[in-house]
Amino acid sequence: MKLAKLVKTLSPAQDVVEAHCDGPCGVYDPSSARIAAEAVLSMTKKLLALSHPEHDDEQALIEYHNSACRFIAIKEEQAHLAKTEVLVLWTDYFKPVHLEKYPNLHTLIWETTKLCSTTKQHVDLDAANQLMANIEEIHNIFWATKGRDVDWYVAS
Repeated sequence: MKLAKLVKTLSPAQDVVEAHCDGPCGVYDPSSARIAAEAVLSMTKKLLALSHPEHDDEQALIEYHNSACRFIAIKEEQAHLAKTEVLVLWTDYFKPVHLEKYPNLHTLIWETTKLCSTTKQHVDLDAANQLMANIEEIHNIFWATKGRDVDWYVAS
């Protein structure tokens, strides 16, 4: 206890301490949200392309259900990851000055996280495509706030 008091006396903390995130690393990039959203879109397409086999072909039914379950699990996981990545940008990177310059940012983030939920709850190609479009818009805003022109691209 005495050591802590001595440290505070010899080296007092500033009156105001600021950090834009939990750990001020300064490393942010919306690409992880894009990759996750792209996986959601891919799994949605794969689910929609699955053909239900004949009921009397037990092995084909097992394979069908196995594939569907795997696609769903990946879609769920990646939609959650995309939501987490977008929320980290929202809570840790974007600041009030960004809202002033991009007044639709709050609504864009809110709608994007809602789309992440929608793509988890449903097999909805329109929602998956809209999720990608929203993340592209977040990408463009993010890099504009850094004064950089970083091209949008997709891996698939």
